[in-house]
Amino acid sequence: MSRKGGLRGGMVMGTEKEKMVRAALRTVTGVGSQRLRQLIAYFGSAAKAWEASSSKYLQIPNQETWIKELLKARQSIDPQRVEDTLIKQGIQTITPDERDYPNLLAELSDAPPLLYYRGQLKGDIEGLAIVGSRKATAYGKAVAKMLARDAVAKGIVIISGLARGIDTAAHQGTLDAGGVTWAFLGCGLDQIYPRENRRLAEDILKKGALISEFAPGSPPNAAHFPARNRLISGCSHGVVVVEAAERSGALITVDFALEQGREVFAVPGPIFSEVSRGSHHLLRQGAKIVEGIDDICNELPAWSNYEGHISLLKGPSAREKEGSDVEEEVLEYDLILSQLSDVPLHIDQITTNSNLTASAISLALLELQLGGKVTQLPGQHYVLARER
Repeated sequence: MSRKGGLRGGMVMGTEKEKMVRAALRTVTGVGSQRLRQLIAYFGSAAKAWEASSSKYLQIPNQETWIKELLKARQSIDPQRVEDTLIKQGIQTITPDERDYPNLLAELSDAPPLLYYRGQLKGDIEGLAIVGSRKATAYGKAVAKMLARDAVAKGIVIISGLARGIDTAAHQGTLDAGGVTWAFLGCGLDQIYPRENRRLAEDILKKGALISEFAPGSPPNAAHFPARNRLISGCSHGVVVVEAAERSGALITVDFALEQGREVFAVPGPIFSEVSRGSHHLLRQGAKIVEGIDDICNELPAWSNYEGHISLLKGPSAREKEGSDVEEEVLEYDLILSQLSDVPLHIDQITTNSNLTASAISLALLELQLGGKVTQLPGQHYVLARER
């Protein structure tokens, strides 16, 4: 069901010329998604706006500098050349009236009149946003990966922002499970930010998509990221905050989610952790607590037939890793579990007995805790979890 004022249905022209002109208009300084919507509403389409006389523009109420910039730029910009450049860059464009434009996003009154993307888009998806701190802890990263992996078994598309920390873990967890993930960027698609995620971005393109409302050449300005966050929540049925400080950007995503009528979830963390304070604030404000994928699916009617939590020890069936990689991970878990009993064992002793790196042991123990197999005691001692 579309909101009144949304762009889908009747208002826009789905022709290649219309998309080409919208892309040309987006290259004009000062013409962002909001002003492009204004032009479409005033003239009936971007194509008509491009062809309108200067005198017609002078009739627009409350003219600003950007109108003068547009009229000046119109004399030198060739829409066909803009389109040819996008093709060379491997970037596609899509408008809200096209089938593969994200359905949930198209329903919103502020849906971008033009999205840029690389990879594969599909309009009708079950989307879940997983967001959180850039300064994520090992706990937060493990939780993000766990939720992403378990969501893949349901056919859920994981949506995030390619940022460091929780975003990266969510994308990677989805890819490890052979699932589909979308990454929204706060810059043009000819740039990847942060730079260290370029390899991750290429991996996402194999089955998912990189998406932006910013024209190629747009830098990753701080002002772009709140706009990016509204698209992350806008494409999703629910938003999960894994870790967030008191002033985290993830909380901006939550604000948009609430305005858009999306469900908000939060993962509890250690009370001593700075990056858990924002999450705990959300929980006090009424966000749904998340300890596993069941907590999310049970709150969303379309996902309520989910059959249960997929154990980290078993590995998701959709995973497309080589069989040897999966077997190696399971062997690590078995090796650790074989050492544990009701008698506490220190992590250093586990590492010595296992002939594995300390970092591998730490991550495996954390995942075993999240899987309900191991309990941590004070002083980095571990025991087998009791059956409930």
